[in-house]
Amino acid sequence: MRAVVCRDGRLAVESIPQPQPGAGQLLLRVVRAGICGSDLHARSHGPELHEIATESGYPGVMAEGAGVVFGHELLGEVVTYGPGTRGRWKPGALVTALPVRQDGDGIHLTGFEAEAPGAYAEYVVVQEAFTFSVPDGVDPDRAAFTEPLAVAWHAVRRGQVAKGRPVLVVGCGPIGLAVILMLKAAGVRTIVASDLSPARRALAEQCGATTVVDPREQSPWDALPIKDPITSPAAYATYGIAAIGAARKVPFLPWEQALLHADLLGQAPAGPVVFECVGIPGMIEQIVTAAPIMTRVMVVGVCMEPDTFRPAAAINKEIDLRFAFGYDPAEFHQVLGMIASGKVDPSPLHTGTVGLDGVDQAFSDLGNPEVHAKILVDPSL
Repeated sequence: MRAVVCRDGRLAVESIPQPQPGAGQLLLRVVRAGICGSDLHARSHGPELHEIATESGYPGVMAEGAGVVFGHELLGEVVTYGPGTRGRWKPGALVTALPVRQDGDGIHLTGFEAEAPGAYAEYVVVQEAFTFSVPDGVDPDRAAFTEPLAVAWHAVRRGQVAKGRPVLVVGCGPIGLAVILMLKAAGVRTIVASDLSPARRALAEQCGATTVVDPREQSPWDALPIKDPITSPAAYATYGIAAIGAARKVPFLPWEQALLHADLLGQAPAGPVVFECVGIPGMIEQIVTAAPIMTRVMVVGVCMEPDTFRPAAAINKEIDLRFAFGYDPAEFHQVLGMIASGKVDPSPLHTGTVGLDGVDQAFSDLGNPEVHAKILVDPSL
């Protein structure tokens, strides 16, 4: 079969053996595959990704000298089944799947290991247990976004964002835009999006951002509707003095109980929830420096280089720093349902489609934020 193979950072269309489904697996004819920022990182930072993945128990990821077929955002039609499967879907049924498969030697990440070729190809093998049927009538171009939106949905859930708490999304590339879509789906009322690119700011508005900011012209922190944000321990002490004074004026409630319950009453200081979706060195430090007290920071952007920030600055503000990776099968299935029902419309992210021969150029084109957000691969083109 034809497939796009990455070797030593170079992409080329090659003829490789068609994969065969093993125990508990099925073979799909690829209908669509998404080009993900992780694929761009894997091409440019293969050795670094290999080192990190090996520490996590995946020594086959971007192994040196291996030819890897990318494509972990996949959609396909059922062709045939391997042994030990239930055969739930008829041939031709449209399905999507988590990019994880179990072979005799263990777990492999589809699209990042030579042992588990991805969907930049005519055919791909997936695990039956991690496969989900695409409801009738759902446009393949939309269903193909299930995987990246599941990443964003997991990040939003990890962020535990209350509907009334303001949110700042820093970076409106594909993952930032996906986060905005899922915040909107979660009912979050205030979403400030910040990006240098006019095109991406426009897409952020289409995805549901309530305010978009060019950080060269306006601080995104000033765009957040937080009255008198507390940005330092000294300001927090000033707040505490005033709060205790006010609480002691209430005769029927001990002042310490009033302060302890202020959080439940929505009176305690709380910063926004910030989604860092840029993934370059220095972003975490910038956010920690500028953030008000009690800000929750969700790191979603994948930084492939060593980075530093000042823990003491984060401690002084009691910054809640969290990281998000992947999703679970339930979240994946939830997102597929949201797309099918129309609750989430990923079409603003879709800015182009190429065949296998156009993948190499697509990787280059994705470097221009004014032209593309997300490119899909259709092997039939």
